[in-house]
Amino acid sequence: MRIWGYMMLLLAVNELSAQSIEGKKSGREANFEQAERFTSMKFGMLVGSMNVTPHFINGSDRFWYSFKTGDGTRYYYVDPKTNVKKELFNRERLAGDLSRWVQKEVKGNELFLPNLVFSKDDREVEFRYAGKNFRYDLKKEVLLLDTGKREIPVSVKKKVMFGKYSPDSAYVAYVKCHDLYVMRVKDSIESRLTFDGERYFSYGSKGDDTTSGRVETRAEWFGDSKKMYVIREDLRKVGELPLISISGKRPTVRTYKTALAGDVHVPQYEASVCDVVGGRQVKVKMEKWKDQLLWLSYAGKSSNQLFIQRKKRTREELEICAVNTETGDVRVVIHEKSLPYLNDDLYSIAYLNDGSEILWWSERSGWGNYYLYDSRGNLKNQVTSGEWTSGKIVRIDTTRRVLYFEGYGQVKGGNPYYARLNRVDLDGKGNVKMLTPEEGNHQVTFSPSGRYFVDTYSRPDQAPRNVLRDWDGKLIRELEAPDLRNLYETGWRKPECFTVKAADDCTDLYGVMYKPMDFDSTKRYPVISYVYPGPWTEYIPVDFECSSLSGAPQLAQVGFVVVCFGNRGGSPYRGRVYHSYGYGNLRDYPLADNKYGLEQLIGRYSFIDSTRVGIFGHSGGGAMAVTAICTYPDFYKAAVASSGNHDNTIYDYGWSEIHHGIKEVQQEDSVSFEFCIKTNIELAKQLKGHLMLVTGDADDNVNPANTLRLVNALIIAKKDFELVLLPGQKHGYMGPAKDFYYRKMWQHFARYLLEVKDNM
Repeated sequence: MRIWGYMMLLLAVNELSAQSIEGKKSGREANFEQAERFTSMKFGMLVGSMNVTPHFINGSDRFWYSFKTGDGTRYYYVDPKTNVKKELFNRERLAGDLSRWVQKEVKGNELFLPNLVFSKDDREVEFRYAGKNFRYDLKKEVLLLDTGKREIPVSVKKKVMFGKYSPDSAYVAYVKCHDLYVMRVKDSIESRLTFDGERYFSYGSKGDDTTSGRVETRAEWFGDSKKMYVIREDLRKVGELPLISISGKRPTVRTYKTALAGDVHVPQYEASVCDVVGGRQVKVKMEKWKDQLLWLSYAGKSSNQLFIQRKKRTREELEICAVNTETGDVRVVIHEKSLPYLNDDLYSIAYLNDGSEILWWSERSGWGNYYLYDSRGNLKNQVTSGEWTSGKIVRIDTTRRVLYFEGYGQVKGGNPYYARLNRVDLDGKGNVKMLTPEEGNHQVTFSPSGRYFVDTYSRPDQAPRNVLRDWDGKLIRELEAPDLRNLYETGWRKPECFTVKAADDCTDLYGVMYKPMDFDSTKRYPVISYVYPGPWTEYIPVDFECSSLSGAPQLAQVGFVVVCFGNRGGSPYRGRVYHSYGYGNLRDYPLADNKYGLEQLIGRYSFIDSTRVGIFGHSGGGAMAVTAICTYPDFYKAAVASSGNHDNTIYDYGWSEIHHGIKEVQQEDSVSFEFCIKTNIELAKQLKGHLMLVTGDADDNVNPANTLRLVNALIIAKKDFELVLLPGQKHGYMGPAKDFYYRKMWQHFARYLLEVKDNM
């Protein structure tokens, strides 16, 4: 019996050992310690500087910059014209001189001088250190204590009154009891310019302010100081949403104004011009479409130069109007219509030579391009063209008649999310030149003259390169490179870029993959998809990032492969067909692409376990995570949804109506609107997997009612789930609450995808 007992014990030990070995092979261990270590890593200290930030000297093309590596911070001087780059000073010698002045040891590699001011002849730099002002002679290498007193600039001296000063400083404008006032500075004589301001329809910058004292005005000055212009927002009939505050002895309810999708009462807008000298107000005659939106487009140097844009509530049509500031009459300069909706995210307009020409961005061809108009609205020429997207304006050189702008998707087979700098003649010669052709996301800073620019470019899997180029894109020289030695010594692993096909088997989707630092290719890992469906953007990393606000790299350290990739209906950078794919189906449109993309990765990589798939996201991504686990309950096993807009009927009317669509109903003598959208509430009964819902109770972007309505539906459907409520947190979680959320997410996925019961 005793021998039999020993044999049974030995078999049990062997079985446990086998299970342990099998657990390691299958990747079912949760490494919370590694996740904690990754989260606490101070990447700024490990890496130092990543990008070169040029500080141009006295308006010239010469610049200085600081750059921190493993041996501390060094300071550099660059003259692009002569291609000279050198250290600005001998930091060890300067540190020694400073040590004598401040009477304590200053180490050269720890020297921190964030604000260097050059003398007009570039011979000296001034800076402040340890509470003292110093001057350093760059040629003689001599440090002097600066005891001189600085004169207060005149512009600072005369701005002693509260409010917005006119450009000539003769008047100051402000609001009292919601109406606009101006005061003449020389004799403090006050004049009231408006008489119809009230709460929620105020001339003040905060329309709900009910104080009787002076408050900031939303009105702005024309360049000639004769008149002001203002666009007021009327929120008087707009409904409110509540939030409960836990602060103070007794919890209170705070409400805020917000129009919901399909509301009868939405913000109304009114534009007016106030003649400061004549003391009269002229209302601009902008009325055209019911519930239209108004924005300032351009105000000129002269008070007779004003352009305002109006847009339909259905968001597919807008007009730029020139305003007669004496009568309030308007003239349509540009009319634009783009179905199913106008692309607000890349929409751009620039007025050249004080409004004599208008550079206009349009997606009328299906791709974003620039067009040049005269001030009367006559099309002069198309500036850019092609089946790629002309993006943000970087610089306009009106002397050379050249536009610098970001381009997306120009390189066939390249990542369409990477910004590249381009140059093109404004006069329609069609000679677009790509100035930064390297595969990567480019961020540029031009010198004051426009002859040179510093280009920093990187990818998620490539550290930044900092280079200096001339205006034609020619490489002048390399600048500093990041020092990543300490980072890699921690075991840090950079993400990997990949592409998969959308569910149409045609469209390329781009993404990144995060692996744990102790990744073992012989193991099989659960895969978790981090999602944000768009449609106004896609949260796909395009730059080199050591850490991420999304929590994806941290989550991977627990023992997961975490991926993030786009879907049709996402980024506005990929043309109208791509970004408008989800129109009319705002809830379901991204799902098939995410599932199909994951299936391709599962088939491509043997280390991904097809039976353990998770999904998580925040805001629109939180809503998508719930939709996915309920729509494909046998595919996604676990989900975490934070601050999701699960019911878009109680979300902001602008976002929902733009991207899902609202129907305009024309009647004999009136116009009304109809809005209908599917919600996650309807899917609650389909939940099979393991869901954790998270929300902040102070979220005034996606109101907590979105999550609580889903909670109620899940309870009615008798579904099990977890709910995490973060007190005092708005839409973006901060501090200890954010850390708590991350740890709860780690535990949730570990419990249901790794099948462990570790409470950390």
